[in-house]
Amino acid sequence: QVQLVESGGGLVQPGGSLRLSCAASGSIFGINTMGWYRQAPGKERELVARVHSFGSTNYADSVKGRFTISRDNAKSTVYLQMNSLKPDDTAVYYCNLFSGSRDYWGQGTQVTVSS
Repeated sequence: QVQLVESGGGLVQPGGSLRLSCAASGSIFGINTMGWYRQAPGKERELVARVHSFGSTNYADSVKGRFTISRDNAKSTVYLQMNSLKPDDTAVYYCNLFSGSRDYWGQGTQVTVSS
């Protein structure tokens, strides 16, 4: 059984920074993709960024140049450094692991960008 535990959300002013972390545990294939999705009220869940175990990354156009995804394979942990945050970044952020042809999700962490 795979578990994803997220941390790092909160309230931040526009222009501020936050760092999200997600630690995976359980039966995880060595080759996998970890990433972050977000869902704002009234909107569909969307990809923010993801990183393959070999290191390749993908970002949503809306976060390119502001967010950086990274991972520590030894700790099965993925990080999302979010800089220059905007009110439009307000959402519940979900950690995702794609492993063994299955998707696994964290419980979500709220990020609110407001003055």
